[in-house]
Parts: sequence; structure tokens; C-alpha cells
Amino acid sequence: MCGIFAYCSFLQEKDRKTICEILANALARQEYRGYDSAGIGIDGDKPGEMFFFKEVGKVAGLRKKIAESSVDTSKTFLSQVSIAHTRWATHGPPSVVNCHPLKSDPKADFTVVHNGIVTNASALRLVLQKRGYKFESDTDTEAVAILTKYIYDSQPDKCMSFTELIKTVLKELEGSFAFVFKSVHYPNEIVTARRGSPLLIGVKTEKKLKVDFVDVEVAGPEETVDALASPVQNRPGGLLAPPSSGPPNLLRSQSRAFMSEDGMPQPIEFFVASDAAAIIEHTKRVLYLEDDDIAHIAEGELHIHRLRSTHNEGARATPAHRTIETLEIELAEIMKGKFDHFMQKEIYEQPESVVNTMRGRVNFDKSQITLGGLRAYLPIIRRGRRIVFCACGTSYHSAIATRAIFEELTEIPVSVELASDFLDRKTPIFRDDICVVVSQSGETADTILALRYCLERGALCVGVVNVVGSTISRETHCGVHINAGPEIGVASTKAYTSQYIALLMIALQLSEDRISLTERRTQIIDGLHALPGQIRRVLEGDSSLQEFATGVLANQRSLLLMGRGYQYATCLEGALKIKEISYMHSEGILAGELKHGPLALIDENMPVIIVMTQDSLYPKVQSAFSQITARKAQPIVICNEDDEDIPKGVKTIRVPKTVDCLQGLLNIIPLQLLSYHLAVKNGFDVDFPRNLAKSVTTE
Repeated sequence: MCGIFAYCSFLQEKDRKTICEILANALARQEYRGYDSAGIGIDGDKPGEMFFFKEVGKVAGLRKKIAESSVDTSKTFLSQVSIAHTRWATHGPPSVVNCHPLKSDPKADFTVVHNGIVTNASALRLVLQKRGYKFESDTDTEAVAILTKYIYDSQPDKCMSFTELIKTVLKELEGSFAFVFKSVHYPNEIVTARRGSPLLIGVKTEKKLKVDFVDVEVAGPEETVDALASPVQNRPGGLLAPPSSGPPNLLRSQSRAFMSEDGMPQPIEFFVASDAAAIIEHTKRVLYLEDDDIAHIAEGELHIHRLRSTHNEGARATPAHRTIETLEIELAEIMKGKFDHFMQKEIYEQPESVVNTMRGRVNFDKSQITLGGLRAYLPIIRRGRRIVFCACGTSYHSAIATRAIFEELTEIPVSVELASDFLDRKTPIFRDDICVVVSQSGETADTILALRYCLERGALCVGVVNVVGSTISRETHCGVHINAGPEIGVASTKAYTSQYIALLMIALQLSEDRISLTERRTQIIDGLHALPGQIRRVLEGDSSLQEFATGVLANQRSLLLMGRGYQYATCLEGALKIKEISYMHSEGILAGELKHGPLALIDENMPVIIVMTQDSLYPKVQSAFSQITARKAQPIVICNEDDEDIPKGVKTIRVPKTVDCLQGLLNIIPLQLLSYHLAVKNGFDVDFPRNLAKSVTTE
């Protein structure tokens, strides 16, 4: 959702212009996440001074504001720390005053950027206001900045380390968040922390790192401070307590990764971000922080600490070090190239992305599926008494799309749950349940909470995600990466088709021990082989879809999509895409439910798209077609290329024919293109639809 970025350079001479450019470029790389304002905070001309640039709207507006300022851009720094942020409004409307970075006071003793939500912010705000602290913004983040200053000011001897100070602050916070803290009291240092929101750190050095991991340092056995519960000495009625004085007792290990051969400091740059896209142009060497990790960067070294808290640490103990990994994505992959928009690029990349999802996993000669991440768990999954899918939005629709083939191939009962509703109902989960959590980003807050709910109840949890190193990929017992490549538009078009195929491959592998299903499996795998070429054929019909968008559907206020069986999910996903990109009201309807209410909406003025491709339910969908045309509807029909039963004069979108359980993969492409052309025709910004965020890290 919000995009975090911080840049730390040590023994690297950088001028202010270069630093501002690095920050602005990083924010631009994270624009796809969905946001409504952006800001940066950089070191000023005097010690302890900071300059802030904030603007509502796009990063281009922020760049203009920086360019027009009178700040000396030629000033150089040997070591410096700067922070940046793109905001997606949750507390308070988009405005300059609500834009991050947020400061603790007019002098900016402490500055914070934040992704997520602090759920007890209003209580903290009330307490701090009673202590005389003034708030400028409506944000929950400002309460965190002011709380940090309050705890620091409460220290009589000010000997607390930056890390210990932030630990004390974090223990008072509830919710899901990722933070970067900067302070004039700790020059050229930053502390970052995460709980529930993604955060990674890129490392760039001239020399090779000594080791490819960073040790996790643990606190000593002394009691931790509870800043809200402990009484404040000599201060009647105090609610916030100062931490105990004295140096922190840390069991400190050397940051071995950042030592040179001769033990001398080496020039180094650190890039802290909520997304790898912001880092990739600088370095491919990154490490992912775990929940409740606190990372401290100072003097060219990175130290990682753990927050001792009562919060859930997940199903498994976290490792004693964080591995420095190599990113595999290329900068070219997150650029638009020859396309007008990122969304258009993603739609046209689907023949390649579905191949990437299958690569190394499908043996077309032997009709075999091999998913290495599941192999050891297949017997447990087959013995499960039911399979529960948990997901949100597009991921939920991909689970709906493959539910029928799971039930057919495994004969295990399958339920598909919206993660938020699943949690609201406190759904019963048992040890012999198999819980499959599906998320493109692997950071969707509701889905992560549903995962942890299932882990606590002893269920086997399987993850289906795109982002390697994401929270869901780390916390599940096993799973499958969909390998769709980096998604750079808010509308996850590639995610749907790749998740669809990944889930289908899981169902196929689960049924490999059943000889009676050999012919059915072979039929589906042959269909997968032909799929990329068939998607290309659908994309060739793009011009006719553009005509529908500018002609038949132009200026319409509403749209109904209906289908049955495997195509119900196609209608749901198509309606979602049209809603979120073109802002037209659209609704996916199960054709079997038409006579139970939705038929009342049908007349000659209501645009309808009906999915009528040839499968076992074709006659039933023909019946629904007859019902709506009898009421003067003039539907657009998505049908197979060789279907001659469609009445003459009916508007059609022709797609190749494939196996019934794969047909939805071809049928969704025209709807993705249609939503794209409707948005472009109406002059909307396709890549940055309003009110949407890519990686939803709030409940």
C-alpha cells in the first residue's frame, strides 16, 4: 500500500541533487502500489536540520516542487540518511499536512515514515495531548513520532541507544506496520521495524561482503520497559513512563557481513524499501526483515535485533540470522517498454507469464506435474478431510475458478473463503484441514491473519504467492510460487491467470496416484500445452474489443456479466476489473440465479455480457440467453470460435476452445482488455486507479 524508502550512504560522497533523484526515482518505482501523496526528508545545511518536500498527487509533482525550491543542490555529504514515502490515505484525507515523513515537533527531533495502521493511535494521541504535545495532522503516524519524542525527553541522562528507544516505542503500538525512524539526536542513523507489513534492505558495496547473512542480536535478560503501564517517578498522574536509565545490556555480535578484510570500515550504501522494485536499479543484494525485527543502520553497519513482546511470533521460531539474497528481477521487467500503460503490458505478457508458471513443473511428454514445494506434503494433503481456500479479491476469484476441478480430481470437500469474512465468523478449523492461502503480494493483511488463525489451530497451511520472501511464503508450511514476474500495475491481470494455473497444477499433482483419472489429467495437461498460443490468438482480437468499449458500452453506467460453472469466476473477476479500472458499476451473476432476482434488471437499456463457451453446462447457459433476449436484452456473447449455434446478428467475442476447466483462462482476457479500453476511453489513469492499493496491508 504505502511505499517506504530510505537511503543511507557511508563514506560515499553524494551531492544533494543525486540524493533527491535517488529518492524520487524510488518513489516512482513504487507508484503502482496505489497512493495519493508523496514526500521526502533530507539532511539540511546545519547539524540537526532537515528539509522536507511534500506534495499531493503524483511523484512528478514532488519532483517539480524539489526543482523549484531554493535549496542548495550542490552541497555534498560524505555520510547521510534520507527518507521518502508515498501515502495511501487511511487516517485523514490526502493533504500536504498529512503527507509523510511526519515529525515529532517543529524542530523535527524525530521523523517517521510508516506503512500500515496503528490501531491504538487515538488512545496514544489522547494521552500525549494531555501531556501538552501538539498534533498537526490527522494521521496515526504522528502519534508514533510524538510518542518517540516523549519517551526520549523523559530520559534524564539521554543515554539510551536509538534501537532501545524504538523498542520501547514499538511495545506500546498495536496493529500492522513498517517504520523507518530518523532523529537529529542520532545523526546518520536510522532504525527500521516491521510487524505485518513488508520491509527489505538492499546492500551495495564496492567489495564483496565477507559473509552473506546478518546475525540477529538478542536483548539481555533484564526486564523490558512498559512505557504506558509503569508509574513515572516524581510525576503525579503520569501515564507514560521513562525507560530505565543505564546502558542497554546487549548480547552484541559483530556485523560480520560489513567488515572488510583488514577490519577497516568500507564505503557502503543501504536502501530500505517496502518493495524490491525501488531497490533493483541500485543493487540486487537484499535481505528481508521478519515480523518484530528491528534493524539499526549506523557507521556503515547493519545490526538486526528482535523485539521482545507478547505479540504472536508465528508458527515457527525465526532463524538466528537473515540471509542476504540476490534478486532475480531485472529493471527492464518493471518498465513499460513499447506499451502505453503498465496494465496493457501485463495483459500482453500473459502468454509468457503462464509459461513461467509452468516452467520446470509440467512434463508434457509424460503428462506429469512436479511441484517441488509440495512433494513432501502430498500424503498429508491427500488425507485431509477438507480443503479451505482463503483469499481476497482477484486471488479469491482464482480459487473459485479452480474449486470444481479440485473437487473432481481429489474428491475432497472444498470451501472458498473471503479472508475477512473467514476471520469475522471465527470459522472452525481442525488439525486435519488443509488451508490454502492465495495472495499475489504475499502481504495481504486479512489473508495473513487468516493464515495465522489456521496455523494456531494446527492445520497444514499451503501458500500460493508470487513474491518470493513475502510474509505468506515464509510462514506457510509449504507452497507454490506462481512465478508471474513483477506486477507493476494495480490491476493484477497476470496474477489471476498464473494463480489459476498454479492451483490447477496442485489439483493435478494431488490426483497423480489415481489411475482412473489418467485420461482426464492427460487431457488437461495437453490443454495447458496449447494455452500460450491460444492466449496470443485472443490478444489478436484486441481491436474489436476496443470498438465495443468505444461503441456498444460507451457512456453506459452499469454492466451485468453472467456465466455458469467454471465461468462464474470469470464473471466475478471480469466485473471486478471493470469496476476498479473504468469505475463503471459492474456485477458478476451466476446464470443459474438469474430467475431468482437479477432478471428484474434486464431490459433493452441494460448492457449484458454472457459467457457461453461450449462445455457440459452450455445448454443451461443457452436457456439463460433465451430468458434475457426475451426481455429485449442485446447481450455481447463470449463464445467459441467454431460455435455456429449463436443466433445471427448477436454481438460476439470469439475465443479458442479448450478443456472445460481451462476455458476461463481464455475467457478472462477479453474482459481484461475491455476494462482497459473502457478506462482509456473515459480518460482515467489506468495504472493508478483511485482508492486502490496493490499490496493491502491493512484490515
